[in-house]
Amino acid sequence: MSHWGMKHSHRSTQRGISFLGLLVLGVVLALLVIVGARVVPTVTEYMSIQKAAKKAAADGDTVAAVRTSFGRSTEVDYISSINANDLEVTKEGDKVVVRFAYDKEIPLFGPAYLLIKYRGSSSGN
Repeated sequence: MSHWGMKHSHRSTQRGISFLGLLVLGVVLALLVIVGARVVPTVTEYMSIQKAAKKAAADGDTVAAVRTSFGRSTEVDYISSINANDLEVTKEGDKVVVRFAYDKEIPLFGPAYLLIKYRGSSSGN
């Protein structure tokens, strides 16, 4: 008997993603978009704080002058997570260094939160 004469019941193999797989992928992508939409504003604020800290370090040579400069920047750039009193102002050699640290809690759903710990300094470290 030849190979062609035999009856084979071949299952047709499907390639691609099933409807259920597509649904799960859609839900995962939607959750990532939601979390991303809540994280992006905090990252933008962090970058504003970093810029304000560098400007304050360049503008001031005393702690009071640095805090005043940073305070002006917080009003202009709508910075609300940190204020001038939260800064650590030190001098390294002849250079003023401004450091800051703060935590941001982002509510996800129910009792679940995403905690982001932001740290930075005017020296970039």
